[in-house]
Amino acid sequence: MADFEELKLRLREFAEFRNWQKLHDPKNLAMAIASEAGELLAELRWLNTDESAPSNLSIEQVAAIADEMADVLIFLVRMADVMNVDLVDAALAKTQRNKARFPASRQGAK
Repeated sequence: MADFEELKLRLREFAEFRNWQKLHDPKNLAMAIASEAGELLAELRWLNTDESAPSNLSIEQVAAIADEMADVLIFLVRMADVMNVDLVDAALAKTQRNKARFPASRQGAK
């Protein structure tokens, strides 16, 4: 399994080899993330909560969902690379802020 830094470097190399840097600006990457998120959503459209449970999906459905999840991740990682954002650090910092905003006691947690 590749680590996050390796994924970022592989995606950067993939884009550079194809001369896609001019297309990979923050606006275009944000638009790509949104469109791929829509494609991910489309894979689950019209399924109710029970039907969308992983145990109720076919192998083909899970594979299609995984492909769309990968597309979202690819563009998100590219955007973070272009903007020089450490996504892991950003996610950890956001989680800390969310702890203050949403205390467990507010959610009825035990």
